[in-house]
Formats: sequence, C-alpha cells, structure tokens
Amino acid sequence: MDDYVMVATATIDKYVKTSRKLMLEEVEDQLSEENLYDMTHEQAGTFVSIHEDGMLRGCIGTISPTADNLFEEIVYSAISACSSDPRFYPVREEELKGLEIKVDRLYPAELIKDEADLDVVKYGVIVESGHRRGLLLPNLEGVNTIEEQVGIAMKKAGITSYEGMTMQRFEVERHE
Repeated sequence: MDDYVMVATATIDKYVKTSRKLMLEEVEDQLSEENLYDMTHEQAGTFVSIHEDGMLRGCIGTISPTADNLFEEIVYSAISACSSDPRFYPVREEELKGLEIKVDRLYPAELIKDEADLDVVKYGVIVESGHRRGLLLPNLEGVNTIEEQVGIAMKKAGITSYEGMTMQRFEVERHE
C-alpha cells in the first residue's frame, strides 16, 4: 500500500474506532525513508477521498498547507473526510473494511485567464467570486470536459455567473 494512503487509512481507522488522532510514532516505522522525510519536512495542501462500492463517501482537504507538515495535513484531511463532509454521515466502524482511500497532494495554484488554460486530466480548478470558492480535483471519473469541471466547481461554490469570477489551476500528485 502506498505510504500516503496507508497514513490516511490508519488515521480513518483509528479515528472511527477511538475518536483519537493518529500520531506519527504509530506509523513512522512503516514509511519509506524518503516518504518519512517528505511527510515531516514538507508542507502542501492535501485532499483525502473516500469511496465505498465505487461511490464517493467523503472528500475533504486543503487548498494550501494549514499544518506544520505533510503528515499532519494528511491526518487532518483524513479525519475531516471521514467525519465532517456535510454531504455524508460520518463513517461507521462496520464500513472500514470496504473503503477505498485516495490522497491527493496539491501543488501551488496559478491564476489563469480562461478555460483554454485548463486540461481536465492534468489540472484541478479553483473558481472564486467574492467570498465564494470552489475546487474540483483533476482526472475524476465522470468528469470528461473542462466545461463540466468548471461547472461542478462553480456549483460547489454557489457561483452562478462567470462575471467577476477568477480561475486558478493546480496539479496534484495522486496516491491510490
């Protein structure tokens, strides 16, 4: 299992069973030296996606880093995805064995002029208008066009018009 996915899975398992946060000491001996270094020395936004029977079960993350390191960012996103996604009820213990977990590490976003600068497979999109902001990760099943990607991000943000809206794109490193 990928180290990033292992951390998210262990976090969800522990949180669902005990309501306690996973600590680095509990898994550091299971991480490769390179990933241990990256997770304790780098910062990045992350999204943790949970699927059950091929259907989304929870997905929450951060656009830019909010924690001291990547390990803590993954833990935060995993706990939020399994317990705080407003679209779903919290994950229950009996569901744990059937979950598929993905972790996306986000790279810094860059402002773009228009949809011509997007690629639905390569780039995620952030749309913003006033205080409303929506994000959609790249390369999602069922999202095949840039128009769909931008439209979903706008809907998530409650943005109804392109007028005054800015867009950013970002790349991810997906761990499955």
